[in-house]
Amino acid sequence: MKKLVLPLFLFIIFQFLGAQEASSFQAGEWLRFKLSYSGWMKAGNATLEVSESTYKDKPVYKVIGKGWTTGAIRWLFKVEDHYESHFDKNTGRPYKFVRNINEGGYTKNRIVEFDYMQNKALVNDLKENTNSTVDINQNIQDLVSAYYYLRDNYDTETIQVGGILELNIFFDSEIFLFKLKYLGRETIHTKFGKIKCIKFRPYVMAGRVFKEEESLTLWVTADKNKIPMKIKADLRVGSLRADLEAFKGLKHPFEIQL
Repeated sequence: MKKLVLPLFLFIIFQFLGAQEASSFQAGEWLRFKLSYSGWMKAGNATLEVSESTYKDKPVYKVIGKGWTTGAIRWLFKVEDHYESHFDKNTGRPYKFVRNINEGGYTKNRIVEFDYMQNKALVNDLKENTNSTVDINQNIQDLVSAYYYLRDNYDTETIQVGGILELNIFFDSEIFLFKLKYLGRETIHTKFGKIKCIKFRPYVMAGRVFKEEESLTLWVTADKNKIPMKIKADLRVGSLRADLEAFKGLKHPFEIQL
């Protein structure tokens, strides 16, 4: 599970969906997820929290994502991760991205700032004490801002089953094309009750971690909040699951089916 629990979770969780006339989230939104390995062993927790802030006098949303291993997994493989994004309140474009992680001794501590005048990403590697620049375009998201951008900018009412959503994401000093297949709608049983969800399949690279490129399945609430409820991942060894465990500060009513 080295380098897996939170990065895998965040890679999936920070990219999903929404659209409509009004924003699907607000400052004060807080989500907590429980991670489990192979269906029975608790692996850790992850949280996402939204607040308002400013970046170089621009009003932004500041989102902090944290993750950590717990219980027996923590003794075997300690994870303490911190992700952070500052993105424009109107356009959703990211201005600053922070990644400070410790995963079983594997560490990274980077701050990325996006310069849209020069079309450059400025990467400050605090661990290696280096600075670099990477060419970008205007349509770019970071790992965290992507989730919130998609919630407000893609229409899940008109997308067809089998349709593919794509987004350019900047991560680890490079840009990759993220793809997500729409699988339809499904009502699932959760600790909160029965929840109507929209179901997706993110594409991943088969090989060392995943069995195949369609090894992930994601369920997002079909209400106006568009928050992730469940993720399942089939790994080369075992499986990983994430479930929404607690929430507060949602902008819209959380819809539970009777």
